[in-house]
Amino acid sequence: MNENLETVPEKQKRIDMVKLKKTGAVVLPSIFTIANMAFGFFSILSASEGEYVRASWFLIVSYVMDMLDGRVARLVHGESSFGVEIDSLSDWMSFGIAPAYLIYKFVLKDYGLWGYPVAFLYVLCGALRLARFNLKSHFGGSSKDFFQGLPIPAAAGILVSFVLAYSLLEGADGSRSIQAVMNQMPLVYAAIPFIMIALALLMVSSAPYAAFKGDMIKLSSVKGILLITSLIAMIVIYPQDALFLFFSLYAVSGVVFGIYKALRGALRSKEA
Repeated sequence: MNENLETVPEKQKRIDMVKLKKTGAVVLPSIFTIANMAFGFFSILSASEGEYVRASWFLIVSYVMDMLDGRVARLVHGESSFGVEIDSLSDWMSFGIAPAYLIYKFVLKDYGLWGYPVAFLYVLCGALRLARFNLKSHFGGSSKDFFQGLPIPAAAGILVSFVLAYSLLEGADGSRSIQAVMNQMPLVYAAIPFIMIALALLMVSSAPYAAFKGDMIKLSSVKGILLITSLIAMIVIYPQDALFLFFSLYAVSGVVFGIYKALRGALRSKEA
């Protein structure tokens, strides 16, 4: 009898410890998620002051925080519905609202009222993209190999890296650059409204984009290690231009692969 009574506090203590661990597992990745949101907000403040390069680097830090929160959540087994929702809200702030405001202040304001709907379309489609992603996360149907539509961080990456690359053209930074990319910057600047619209539509499209988290490309394999090493080397040597080049190629890859899948499906149906 005494033994049973003595084990009750111990049992309760174990239960409390399990609850505490679960709470910590949820809170820890949320810290990185909130940091992601914070740097997105700091980017908006910097852009409002005309500090476009600083605003862009704040968003680069948001990328780092966004990558860390998911990895930390998986490491501590802290995945939760709350984490999915707060992560999407943070992504909308950092990769939807902040880059749209940055590009409006940097380029679109010169178009007068026409810049308003272009910037808003990007923000709206980013929200729709995240809402669709959340539905798939909660109810299943998502693929480990491909995303449906251009992920909002990738869309924002093109805009952010464009501002950083263009700053080199204006002499705001003395870093080395890829001349072939720099020669296209004036053309990209002129085409920004159309690029914004294209990115918005790609986000809500069904174009397949590599997720890099399934069996299609294993980052732990020799090919994966070589790919990561090459990317890091390019970013270290040519940080602004390399980021713009990589994000742009990724955005185009979904369109190319989507067309390829459609053509292959059409040929198979004819053969059948």
